[in-house]
Amino acid sequence: MTRKPSPPGSGSLTKTQRRLGRDWRLAALFLAPTAVLVGGLVLLPIARSVVTSTTERHGQDSVFVGLDNYLALASDEQFRTGVLNSFVFTAYAEVFKVVLGLSAALLLHHRRRGRSVLAGLLLLPWVVPTVVTAFSWRSLLDPIFGSVNMLLTQSGIGPLLVTLNLVDSWPAGWLSDPSLAMPSVILVNVWKGVPFFTVAFLAGLKAIPAEQYEAATVDGASPFQRFIHVTLPGLRHVMTVTVTLSSIWTFNNFDLIWLLTQGGPGDATAPYVLVAYTKAILQLQYGAGAAVTLVMLPVVGALVFVLVRLLRRDGDSTPRRRAGIGQAGPVRKALPWVIAAVVTGLLAWASPHIFWKAAVVLGVLLLIVAAVGWVVTALQGWGRRRASSVASGLGSALGLAGLLLFVLIPLYWIVVTAFKTEGQIVMHTRDLWPTPWTLQQFGDLFTTKPFGRWYLNTILVSAASTAVALVFAALAGYALARLRFRGAQGFTVTVLLTYVMPGALLFIPLYQLLIGARLTDSLWSLVLTYPTFTLPFATWLLTGYFSSIPVELEEAALVDGCSRIQAFGRVVLPLAKPGLLAVALFTLTNAWNEFLFAFVFITKDEYKTLPVGMQSMIIGDVVPQGQLAAASLLVSIPVVVMYAFGQRFLTEGLTAGAVKG
Repeated sequence: MTRKPSPPGSGSLTKTQRRLGRDWRLAALFLAPTAVLVGGLVLLPIARSVVTSTTERHGQDSVFVGLDNYLALASDEQFRTGVLNSFVFTAYAEVFKVVLGLSAALLLHHRRRGRSVLAGLLLLPWVVPTVVTAFSWRSLLDPIFGSVNMLLTQSGIGPLLVTLNLVDSWPAGWLSDPSLAMPSVILVNVWKGVPFFTVAFLAGLKAIPAEQYEAATVDGASPFQRFIHVTLPGLRHVMTVTVTLSSIWTFNNFDLIWLLTQGGPGDATAPYVLVAYTKAILQLQYGAGAAVTLVMLPVVGALVFVLVRLLRRDGDSTPRRRAGIGQAGPVRKALPWVIAAVVTGLLAWASPHIFWKAAVVLGVLLLIVAAVGWVVTALQGWGRRRASSVASGLGSALGLAGLLLFVLIPLYWIVVTAFKTEGQIVMHTRDLWPTPWTLQQFGDLFTTKPFGRWYLNTILVSAASTAVALVFAALAGYALARLRFRGAQGFTVTVLLTYVMPGALLFIPLYQLLIGARLTDSLWSLVLTYPTFTLPFATWLLTGYFSSIPVELEEAALVDGCSRIQAFGRVVLPLAKPGLLAVALFTLTNAWNEFLFAFVFITKDEYKTLPVGMQSMIIGDVVPQGQLAAASLLVSIPVVVMYAFGQRFLTEGLTAGAVKG
């Protein structure tokens, strides 16, 4: 058995190295940029929020009140409603994202032709900025002029929904009816979140050895049995990571709900983050708003703990098993089902009207899948393999067609509206095709609005903040994945915890810091603050990717005389190009789409970014639909093009990186 070479100097350690770790000096150098940014722009504002939560504003002064703000939340109906809404919104959205994302991944994984094109189309909702998503869906769900009610009425489905008690009246007020607003907001969040699940599950499916499916087929397993005993176990780790990460995003969602309903009607869709925003900004109760967010930190902290455990397990290259724990026992196997039953019961109790609607939709989807599976299995059992193949192909084609319609209809509406004349839009003509085609909306957009300036601002801010996040994340991710030093676990927890901090907690103290530095109403305010939410996720993703690179390659470079920094630059970074590109795409998309910080820190038109500029185009009840559609199209094109060219590297980066089991 050949012994692996050891890095130079590993045989003798100084007293300091034994206490702080072998690589503590290099780790301190690599982690310093991230530590400074996280400490100055996240931890310090959080500490300031903790202090603020113990005060109450009286005129221009803040008076210390201790824990009064926290105690007042116990009897605050608005707070209780917000917390319940956050849990309901997150739980239902994640269920549907898993079902649709897994379905899309399976359909694409088994498709030989056109897979990359279809995957690119399914990725479009992820790329589209949140303000574009909210605008398009608000228009589609309009009770009078929206295409959803029109299509459901013409197909006869609308009256059937009333008969089934899924809606109270027709035409339905999807965003104005208290019983329909939350399901509608969940629908839009699912539409935007399914692509992330699809990409992650595709990466996980590629990592499952084909030999396992071949062995199961030889043993006579049906397609359903292979799915239960091979696919799901193989995706267990990917699913856990993806659901946990998506739950953090969904639980802290602010932009989408605010742009769709502003928490209404009443408080029907207001999550806890919006409650904190309302108290702190609209009601000027800074202490109460900070207390709302800080009370919910244990929830996001628990989700971060799960992520950290998974991350550290991936980073450990040596599998560790205790005696007698080689396989899961009956209790461990039954635990997920018990948890699922408890969560289902709580959801049915907390939101019976949503639970019934969700159960009907999921039931229909599962019945369709089961029917197709039964037909395919029956035909195989009868020896009609050709007919079975045709049935399977037809079922896959119909499934993909349904998913593509769900994904593309809102985007199609944006395209056709952008090329309609103002007369067609004002008269609310429902032509599915512009007659005639015109560039009027694009011309008006550039001549009546400073759209070109907004576009340039967005490019500059997104590129600069992405570059900062990429450089800092590469250094920190390598240190956490490869270097041995005391405090690695604590630093990982800190970085991930900063990522899940809701913007409602950070933007008030950050705004105060920017005022002190005289950086408000400047692009520098966004370049400095955007890495607070892009850098932690980029660090997490690159840590997983660096861990997947064989350590033997780096050790060989060290034996050949390279220093650790030289090995990092000459060996690790070239091999990490897919991971770096995946991080660049994710961080650039987040910076391109960011709304809250830009909305608070920038007030002058000349410094606005695209999302805030587009939102400012809506004045009261006056909505320039044609110009907004044209702006939406121009905003989405650059990122769509980048994803189209970088899709292969994105999937490869996820496969070998953070979702690798």
